[in-house]
Amino acid sequence: MVGLRGVGKTVLLNRISEDARCRGFTTVLLEAPEEQSLPGLLVPPLHAALVRLSRRAAASRAVKRALSALAGLVGAVKVGNQDFNISLQVPPEPGLADSGVLDADLTALLESVGEAAREQDTALALFVDELQYVREQDLAALIMALHRTAQRQLPVALLGAGLPQLVARTAAAKSYAERLFLFPEIGPLSPDAACRAVEAPANRLGVTFEAEALATILKETARYPYFLQEWGKHCWDCAESPTVTSADAEMASATANAELDAGFFRARFDRLTRSEKRYLRAMATRGSGPHRSGEVAETLGRHVRAVAPTRAKLIAKGMIYSPARGDTAFTVPLFDAYLRRVLPLDVD
Repeated sequence: MVGLRGVGKTVLLNRISEDARCRGFTTVLLEAPEEQSLPGLLVPPLHAALVRLSRRAAASRAVKRALSALAGLVGAVKVGNQDFNISLQVPPEPGLADSGVLDADLTALLESVGEAAREQDTALALFVDELQYVREQDLAALIMALHRTAQRQLPVALLGAGLPQLVARTAAAKSYAERLFLFPEIGPLSPDAACRAVEAPANRLGVTFEAEALATILKETARYPYFLQEWGKHCWDCAESPTVTSADAEMASATANAELDAGFFRARFDRLTRSEKRYLRAMATRGSGPHRSGEVAETLGRHVRAVAPTRAKLIAKGMIYSPARGDTAFTVPLFDAYLRRVLPLDVD
């Protein structure tokens, strides 16, 4: 699932994971932080999943072999001398996932895990949030391993969520990724769905919204689920009667924006360098986007090649993405309005 911040990707991923677990899948749910290796991310929860499988069938040869493959990968892949803090009670099997080449070792591991899952009449489902932060070489290894399990019809699946640049990153990692995965786009709600999201919880408690109030909320939030939640909360707090009026919605907009500025937006803003802030402020001058990279450079009074490194760093940080070659857009909805509120155009 790909989409901007605040569209509900993580909520959907968690819900699908829980539904899969209730249906008997063996699930692994994790979030990919920046600057962490894939083995460091994957090994601890995968070990826990295999331990759960081993308890279902203590004498299972396939499960023991999968644990041996995991031990082999842990012993062979050295990334920053990472301590995995797990107790591997099954020794590695020589020649199994222990070459030190991540592509080969991860493929061998997921094949072994898939064989164990098939033997136990279950399936392994990997749920990975913020997938765009997985390093390209690690992502390539993961795609290769999943490709192999698919070819062998082993019950292993990946369900991920990430920012829009994830589509291009997977294609860059492995050219056949576009044939291996589906990339459903998660975006703002439709007008009808956005109204229901705001009204339904309040209606159950006897509170209604004037049409003008709903129109204000939909305009201010651009119908993004996270912002709808925020405006709904502040409308509830502002209203003094069982009917939320347009005046309540206007007051809620002021308090919601102030809270978002101090928290949701500020947390991302504080991660930026001075040059990165100037680049984003130049984008914000032109609106929500997307914008041509040359136009942003023109606003800064610089040549497009001179600001290309700053643009690349902002993409790596997940602040912007390129919806098409030469275009640049914010990954955080309404961030352009925030920048116009808090940052002067001529910031040093």
